[in-house]
Amino acid sequence: MLKKIIAALVALLAATAFAAVDANKATQAELEAVKGIGPAISAKIIDERKKGHFKDWNDLVVRVQGVGEKNAEKLSEGGLTVNGKAYSGVTPAATTSKAAPAATAAPAKPASSSPRVVEATKATAAKAASATVAAGKRVKEDAKEQKDAVKENVADAKTKRAEKKAEKEAKKAEKAEAKAAAASAAKK
Repeated sequence: MLKKIIAALVALLAATAFAAVDANKATQAELEAVKGIGPAISAKIIDERKKGHFKDWNDLVVRVQGVGEKNAEKLSEGGLTVNGKAYSGVTPAATTSKAAPAATAAPAKPASSSPRVVEATKATAAKAASATVAAGKRVKEDAKEQKDAVKENVADAKTKRAEKKAEKEAKKAEKAEAKAAAASAAKK
């Protein structure tokens, strides 16, 4: 039974690995194959990538307009990765949390096994389950840290955009005043 669980986990990981599309390496067609990415977003990703590879998901969210936290989560679920990593808190936590109950349920009483084999199987399954739970906790903590960093960077980006917009409007107002002063001087 343990072999079946391991085989299922390996199959799940292999399927995930084949479906992954890395934002730093994918062509526009490969990016558009990811659910949620259309021609506009794929073009923005490629344009930003020309300026330099994305360091992590946080970098992608900040640099590519139209990709926020929620959208990053959806794109990661669709198979997009950054440097081979899924958006934290999506795939790794979901996979590990689902694997733990299966590992603890595995050691059903085999018909012809000795008590030592049964106990060893239970111990192995318990160790695997506790390791999976610990890994899940670490992943959740990392995900929270990354989400907080993304929120902070998104807020900074919004502030910078607002400052640029205010500067443009101030320049427009100055030009309008200068124009009005010139028109007033021309009338006199």
